[in-house]
Amino acid sequence: MDQISKLIQRQMKQKLLIVGCMLVTLMGLAQTSETKVEDNLIYDGNELHKSKTYAQAEKKYRKALAHAPKNPIAQHNLGNTLFDESYYGEAFNAYKSATMSAKSKADKHSALHNMGNVFMNQKDYAKAVETYKEALRNNPKDDQTRYNYALAKELLENENENQDQDNKDSDEQSPKDDSKDNKDQDQDGENKDQQDQSDKEKDPQNQQQDPKAQPTKLSPQQIKNLLEAMNNEEKKVQDKVNAIKAKPVKPKSKKDW
Repeated sequence: MDQISKLIQRQMKQKLLIVGCMLVTLMGLAQTSETKVEDNLIYDGNELHKSKTYAQAEKKYRKALAHAPKNPIAQHNLGNTLFDESYYGEAFNAYKSATMSAKSKADKHSALHNMGNVFMNQKDYAKAVETYKEALRNNPKDDQTRYNYALAKELLENENENQDQDNKDSDEQSPKDDSKDNKDQDQDGENKDQQDQSDKEKDPQNQQQDPKAQPTKLSPQQIKNLLEAMNNEEKKVQDKVNAIKAKPVKPKSKKDW
């Protein structure tokens, strides 16, 4: 259990004792037998609550409410018992009923104070601040409520600051992502250029247009030498043909039959 929960639990017990003192006064003012039954059940519930016998205390308060459904003290102390049993939703409803049934500002303040404690336990600091503020309107001098109000307000401010910091970090992260995207786009463009160059080198038409791929140009002297060599070869061939023509042809032998 964290420090805030321990603080709330301690204050719940103190609030129960305050209600217990109020209960004694009401019992002294009781006039009817019906009211005496109700008060006795609440008293028994308080004793059971202080001994941490919460399930039995809850039964006593519920029996008291069966006799007087709008008794704010029974509603309030039932809320305390349900809170200590960790039934926070039911506890909140009991406190809310107590605020609507309250016959005095003191009763309403006490129920609102503990409604604020429920919100604190759930870490809903915004609602806790508003509920404690409402409780202080009914009793501005209560030190516990003033302290809880200040604590809830501080926790809410810290929560908002942390949220703002998270948003700021998120905003700062976005340009970095854009930069990364631009870098990726530049890399893609470079890869495309390399691919285009590779395709260009593979294209035969581009190779013909490439000066490096064209045959080396012959000098005039090289052309002259090449023609002379060709003429010499042609002359040798012509001489052989003329020699063959000048040689007498021997008649073929006649074949005997």
